[in-house]
Amino acid sequence: MFLVTGCNGQLGTALQSLLGNSAIYIDKEDLDLTNEATVREYFSNHTFDFVINCAAYTAVDKAEEDFDTAQKVNELAPLYLAKYAKRVIHVSTDYVFDGTSHTPYTEDTPTNPLSVYGKTKRQGEENVLKYSDTAIVIRTAWLYSPHGNNFVKTMRKLGSERESLNVVFDQIGSPTNAYDLAKAIVSALPQIKQGEKEIFHFTNEGVCSWYDFALEIMNQSNLKCKVFPIESKDYPTPAHRPHYSVLNKKKIKQRFNIEIPHWKEGLKQCLKQF
Repeated sequence: MFLVTGCNGQLGTALQSLLGNSAIYIDKEDLDLTNEATVREYFSNHTFDFVINCAAYTAVDKAEEDFDTAQKVNELAPLYLAKYAKRVIHVSTDYVFDGTSHTPYTEDTPTNPLSVYGKTKRQGEENVLKYSDTAIVIRTAWLYSPHGNNFVKTMRKLGSERESLNVVFDQIGSPTNAYDLAKAIVSALPQIKQGEKEIFHFTNEGVCSWYDFALEIMNQSNLKCKVFPIESKDYPTPAHRPHYSVLNKKKIKQRFNIEIPHWKEGLKQCLKQF
């Protein structure tokens, strides 16, 4: 039996569709992961093969002003899960890197997070790897699904309301369908060895800018909205975003023998669910 935290988010919802009755699903209303005593008590009464931690504070810009909450959710909750659940799959982010590379980041590339979100997520990774008996950290990027708030849903909404949009073209990465990530996690579960502690990278295959991604969303959604490229400096945000955050996925593909769809195919499959 597995436990999925953050079950109402994009990834948690995708995992529900795949794991079904083989997991228990909780969100913040069911268990306060930021309260150590509560977490300790919960796991003294419940045992799981793995906890898949999808719970995160992901409001990247808001985190710049709300460090306390970001720290509690992204650093302390993973720490408590690691200490008391002992076997954890923890989902992390490309924001642990500074974006100055020009080649895809491997798992052992030194991290250098520039935002509160990135810094708290990086500390969460370290907590999970240090305190768990068995730990798998999976960094992902540009996650989207039919659920929750994400770039695909925002572009479709704005694309149906406006004649044109400006989207940054100088931030490069790989969009990730949450369902494809969930499938990778589920296929990895039976292959994880007791005592294994590793970081892996997962996104869909291929590389694009947010501008390219927006164009493809309009195209696949049959929306007539024109998309124009702008530079990041023309669209300032409170949090610094990595300009290049392409993740090298060789390790996860080889370790768990998985094939990863191209991001355009991932988008196509997601849009079928709208």
